[in-house]
Amino acid sequence: MTAALSAHELIARHRSTLDQALEAIRTRAYWSPHPEHPKAYGEHGSLDAAAGKAAFDALLGTRLDLGQPGTDDWVGGETSPYGVDLGVTYPHADLDVLLPAMKAGQRAWRDAGAEQRAVVCLEILKRVSDRTHEFAHAVMHTSGQAFMMAFQAGGPHAQDRGLEAVAYAYVEQVRTPDNAEWTKPQGKRDPLAMTKQFTPVPRGIALVIGCNTFPTWNGYPGLFASLATGNAVLVKPHPRAVLPLALTVQVAREVLAEAGYDPNLMALAAERPGEGIAKTLATRPEIRIIDYTGSTEFGDWLEANARQAQVYTEKAGVNTVVVHSTADYKGMLSNLAFSLSLYSGQMCTTPQNLLVPREGISTDQGPKSYDEVVADLAKSVDGLLGDDARANALLGAIVTPDVKARLEAAAGLGEVALASREITNPDFPGAVVRTPVIVKLDGAKPDAEAAYMSECFGPVSFAVAVDSASDAVELLRRTVREKGAMTVGAYTTDPEVEQDVREACLEEAAQLSLNLTGGVYVNQTAAFSDFHGSGGNPAASAALCDGAFVANRFRVVEVRREA
Repeated sequence: MTAALSAHELIARHRSTLDQALEAIRTRAYWSPHPEHPKAYGEHGSLDAAAGKAAFDALLGTRLDLGQPGTDDWVGGETSPYGVDLGVTYPHADLDVLLPAMKAGQRAWRDAGAEQRAVVCLEILKRVSDRTHEFAHAVMHTSGQAFMMAFQAGGPHAQDRGLEAVAYAYVEQVRTPDNAEWTKPQGKRDPLAMTKQFTPVPRGIALVIGCNTFPTWNGYPGLFASLATGNAVLVKPHPRAVLPLALTVQVAREVLAEAGYDPNLMALAAERPGEGIAKTLATRPEIRIIDYTGSTEFGDWLEANARQAQVYTEKAGVNTVVVHSTADYKGMLSNLAFSLSLYSGQMCTTPQNLLVPREGISTDQGPKSYDEVVADLAKSVDGLLGDDARANALLGAIVTPDVKARLEAAAGLGEVALASREITNPDFPGAVVRTPVIVKLDGAKPDAEAAYMSECFGPVSFAVAVDSASDAVELLRRTVREKGAMTVGAYTTDPEVEQDVREACLEEAAQLSLNLTGGVYVNQTAAFSDFHGSGGNPAASAALCDGAFVANRFRVVEVRREA
């Protein structure tokens, strides 16, 4: 295969970016090569806002032909949470044709080496970045995120997570040298001398099972970690969020071909309505790696049944915030209100349970009772979302009828401190937009436990009254151990309480944010610095991103001979 992009050209173009990423994961300092502001795009080949919107509009109602082998049908059916019928159709694959074709390209990809694979991945990310405005509309109209969140989380933040995975993959592969000379002294006899070669070899075909809410942000880490370690990657998107990942596959296939590699190293597995091909794919012997984001039930099934594969899951958890005391009461309320409202709580990191001592908390504004804290938080959310235009920009749209049903049922679980209200989106009358509900629960009552010890995904939070700070820490510990948590937050001015919360999180392997009152929120993490999940509690079997997330996607094979 003739390469339009030479290895030298790709290294010259992207090696400095790779080096900066390597330095960023070493120092954990802030860094990103992908601009967050929409106005930063439109130069050097990237699409500006108008061109990106036009590119997205041009996709509607079309067939996205990826040119991959084994296509036996065309499937689609995505409807935007904003009420727009996308009308895009995608190739449906005959797996007995597609999977062998994907495997055929792995030898040359393996032999390319870690650096070449890394810079090819960076070229894919660069081309995706150039189309960030187009991808933002694709993410918005499949996930229900508001445009600015779709732009940032679905664009630069997702691209950062992909690049982060490439950097970790590179580090782990070059940890072992390509060649070594080995000599063992034998006293008076001639020494034993060997030459040894060490080659990172891929496990096989990697399967990425995409999610509805964050198709690129959650999809890119596994996708790029597997590709950068030499594996072919089959992307099985969520049937309601195909377009962003299909476009990614399209870009990747173009870059692989231009770099002289088999484009079938990356392919799409779209499905017919109700077909449910994830289980079939997950247990195919060719599939050796699986990345999954979604429900606990299916994640548990994958871990139990996909025995031939290395499985990385991000499932569900019950995220908790301990509210004990604060030196910035207004800032605390504002920070929590934003965290509860962003994307209608449809994030795996959104707080659900707020544990508040029933005798109240101490603040810089004096003592506040449990009822006052909850009422003031409700007022803060109301104030944040009081203007419908701002509310639409923060909330986005409810992604599925199941989320709407859970929201409506939550009001019957306890005393409603903040009722949810319906908001009209003038640009998209078909969108279902709802503000969060806050429900008061008594943590000492057994009937309340069924509510707060279960994940209620969506704009629902529980203000749980507890007897003391120690009871709050114990409930936090039990919740993480039994149900898992992607995030934990705590507000306290007491060093002993802070230490108790910290110790609970260290023992139960939960990521902790302390006393957030400014512009950093518990449900947001920064690539290259923050870990998303820990892999150490039931919410997820992997962390985005650490060495463990990439190191077992390849093995090192040794060839040795006498010198």
